[in-house]
Amino acid sequence: MKGIGFLDVRGLAVVLAIAGTAGCAPAEDQDVTVVADPGFETRSVAVDELLDDREVHLTNLRQLTFGGQNAEAYFSPDDEWLIFQATPRDGGCDQQFTMRTDGSQLRLVSTGSGRTTCGYFIPGTDRLLYSSTHHAGLTCPPEPDHSQGYVWAVYGSYDVFVADLDGGNLVQLTDTEGYDAEATLSRDGQWVVFTSTRDGDLDIYKMRPDGSEVTRLTDAVGYDGGPFFSPDGSKIVYRAYHPTTEEDTADYTRLLSQDLIRPSQLDIWVMDADGSNKLRLTDNGAANFGPYFFPSGDRVIFSSNMGDPAGREFDLWAIDADGENLEQITFSGDFDGFPMFNSDGSQLVFASNRGNELPRETNLFMADWVE
Repeated sequence: MKGIGFLDVRGLAVVLAIAGTAGCAPAEDQDVTVVADPGFETRSVAVDELLDDREVHLTNLRQLTFGGQNAEAYFSPDDEWLIFQATPRDGGCDQQFTMRTDGSQLRLVSTGSGRTTCGYFIPGTDRLLYSSTHHAGLTCPPEPDHSQGYVWAVYGSYDVFVADLDGGNLVQLTDTEGYDAEATLSRDGQWVVFTSTRDGDLDIYKMRPDGSEVTRLTDAVGYDGGPFFSPDGSKIVYRAYHPTTEEDTADYTRLLSQDLIRPSQLDIWVMDADGSNKLRLTDNGAANFGPYFFPSGDRVIFSSNMGDPAGREFDLWAIDADGENLEQITFSGDFDGFPMFNSDGSQLVFASNRGNELPRETNLFMADWVE
């Protein structure tokens, strides 16, 4: 996974042209530059031939990245830009990039050090936010211990940062012991929602974009994370794993004490923005993640391996916000994930392994949405 937040699409990596130093330095002390040769290409190429005939909601498919591992692409409020993360081929780890939605004007906006996750534009400002470990060490944090099975690392050195659109004026927003990451914002820019271990478990919190008014929204034992606001800001959709047996609870607690979590089963939930009225949308024993609201706010799109008995194929699915009317959206035969609609729902951006030149590559795609 990308930190704890994201499916492991690492495999191959992308080379970053990195200049400057890391650490929480002011903008004048950081060398943040346009990336001339990041080791992967970005452009917009029509690839409708990669659409399955059953993918009736998608048309005019364009591939935006070519090579390496690229994921978690999220639109700017004006729908003109994307922020996403890519993994370097030079042995580094995930960094944050922005580009126009046609693949032009690629820019490195994180420090180039440590590991980053979950970049997001702050509505109503010329700022963005992301989580990073760079302030705790210039190198990548260690990979998780897979001798205990397939686990994610919950890096306690993750904190949330805000920066200018070019990566300058970097400010640390969280400073508590443990994991602070998976941060996104309400469309009006008034609230940040994120995942933290600050109270001893993996729970969802919200706060103002200046770090004030921190409020805990979940408190069930287990992992609650990957939250996104509904378009009107009244609800939050997220993924969760709540152990139900003493054995599973003991396993979860033991792993969390090692900054690890086992993600084999995750379900999609929604709740009101104040943490009330929690509702479970999926209960299928699968790994369901990356949920995002349709612009209408009454339906959710997400990624799941529920359709594959072997658990290897992840496709996009949609479900009503009351848990009804489940529908499969993609049929790529491999991995589709991290979907996000633009503001009016006319376009969908997502990550996929379709059309790979090399095994396990993951690239970004955009399609027109057909309702």
